[in-house]
Amino acid sequence: MDAAIKSIRPGKSSDRQPESRPAELDPAEFLTAAVRADQPRPARAEAEAAVKTLLAYIGENTEREGLLDTPRRVVEAFDELYQGYHQCPAEVLDRTFGETAGYDDFVLVRDIEFTSQCEHHMMPFYGKAHIAYTPVERVVGLSKLARLTDIFARRLQTQEHLTAQIAAAIDEVLKPRGVAVLIEAEHTCMSVRGVAKHGASTFTSRFTGMFRDNPAEQARFLSLVRGTTR
Repeated sequence: MDAAIKSIRPGKSSDRQPESRPAELDPAEFLTAAVRADQPRPARAEAEAAVKTLLAYIGENTEREGLLDTPRRVVEAFDELYQGYHQCPAEVLDRTFGETAGYDDFVLVRDIEFTSQCEHHMMPFYGKAHIAYTPVERVVGLSKLARLTDIFARRLQTQEHLTAQIAAAIDEVLKPRGVAVLIEAEHTCMSVRGVAKHGASTFTSRFTGMFRDNPAEQARFLSLVRGTTR
């Protein structure tokens, strides 16, 4: 079962509704690390104590052998899963290359696998991101788009916000003629708990510039994405 969020294609000029633009994001959300160096944080021992409290809450014996090191392991896992809070998206996109021989079409990186954590239940959602941008004179290294995706994914997220942040960062730092981002993911907060619908997929997209204003470019982007993923 697929739940798709589809873009509305413009009709004839006579019946076209006034254009609704996406709300602008605060640049602090997508240009800098989310945690400042001087931001107060609990001590590691406090974090481990909190994990122990949660174990006791679900009815576990926190003193049994199998759980003695669990608080430490959980905090170490958090350090890895949420490392994106300490990484700067703008730095990833900072280095560009100008030897493009006048290349003027869009660049697409497809099937970027990611895992993130839902901010509502702190449960994983995972899938693939497809990112395209049309450069102006300079291009960024292809691996940087994957690294950018990981930085935002390794924070508590909603899929909608993740999609918007990726597009906004590329648009702001590279200033291309347009950006297209499509994310498809499965959310364990609805496949493992709640309605428990395993296999349901959620699609979100964000288009800026020429991709937003030109339905033909949107269609070409989607056609290339679906060429091997469908």
